[in-house]
Amino acid sequence: HDDHGHAGNDDYPGEAHAAMIESALEHDAHAAHEAHQIANRPWSALYVAAIFFLGLGLGQLFFLGIQYVAQAGWSAGLLRVMEAQAFAIVIPLIVILIISFLGFGHVHHMFHWMVEGIDVQGHPNYDAIIAEKTGFLSPLFFSIRAIVYTVGWIWAAKMLRKNSLLSDSGDGVAMWKKNRGVAAAFTVFYAVTSSTSAWDFIMSIDTHWFSTLFGWYTFAGMFVSSFAALILITLYLKGKGHMEWINENHMHDLGKFMFAFSVFWTYLWFSQFMLIWYADIPEEVTYYMQRFDQYKVPFFTMLTLNFLLPVLAVLSRPAKRVPGTVVMAAFFVLVGHYMDHYVMIMPGTVGDHYGFGLLELGAILFFTGLFIIVVLSSLAKAPLLHKNHPMITESKYFQQ
Repeated sequence: HDDHGHAGNDDYPGEAHAAMIESALEHDAHAAHEAHQIANRPWSALYVAAIFFLGLGLGQLFFLGIQYVAQAGWSAGLLRVMEAQAFAIVIPLIVILIISFLGFGHVHHMFHWMVEGIDVQGHPNYDAIIAEKTGFLSPLFFSIRAIVYTVGWIWAAKMLRKNSLLSDSGDGVAMWKKNRGVAAAFTVFYAVTSSTSAWDFIMSIDTHWFSTLFGWYTFAGMFVSSFAALILITLYLKGKGHMEWINENHMHDLGKFMFAFSVFWTYLWFSQFMLIWYADIPEEVTYYMQRFDQYKVPFFTMLTLNFLLPVLAVLSRPAKRVPGTVVMAAFFVLVGHYMDHYVMIMPGTVGDHYGFGLLELGAILFFTGLFIIVVLSSLAKAPLLHKNHPMITESKYFQQ
């Protein structure tokens, strides 16, 4: 600046002055952006944990629905655990809604499209690309969608649980048929909302960027991590002497699901990455450039934990029947998918001001504690055996 200024003082004092003002304004804007990123970190730490734990409940809520729609018999003895896990969606959903709505009041700056004046032409914050997306990303429409997800998902969890408990004292077949109706409606609703909620809660953070695969990719991550949690809860209960009707055949099946969806997640991750990387469209590829440049270690650790380790651990049939091996693979999956959400959310909210410290650890422990309280208290309120389920005998004698 000094050289420019001195040269300009002799020849072009006006231009030099304008350049200095422009440079100062740019510096101020950059400093404000950095300050926002640093201030976003506690919110982002809480948000990543909330999204991750939402997935643990939502994946099993969907799987619970599938058991009824597909008239599955093998899993009848596990339904109570799935019901309890599905209830774990309530608190993360409330936290996600609160954080999203605080963004409208500019309490934090996690979502770029919520910035004041972003869609107002002539405003210093105006962004032409985001202005084109305001039909979908408007505060009112976003709020309506978020409330619809919350009400729809919690309704399904409550109804499936309610009918299941009623069958203990009444007609098992009638309640099972009722739940088939609820599950059919929910699976169709979830087929749409699993994608749109991923766009709203995660993809809209990087507002310029989009991926047509994103909903599937997020769903696969949530689904596989919910299986890891289900395996840990079931083995914990078995270790305490409960659920004697669950044997290594059932655990083998859960191990297969976790293995299969780890491969499915990797397939989607690779499809999304490869298409964007090779197409090399600047607007799209910046998403991965930022993650390669600033998030190299978490990015590659996440891939190893989510694909390589669980697949190698539970590839063979005997490995899926050894509780120790399955538990190890489940831990890899849970840590890996937390990191997956971290790498999805943090670059757009805190940039290179990231780390893993007390904020992130505190958020994880907070939600872990709530998850354990909700699941175990829900399990304690009803018998672990769904005794009047029409196919409970099939489940008890399940062999493979």
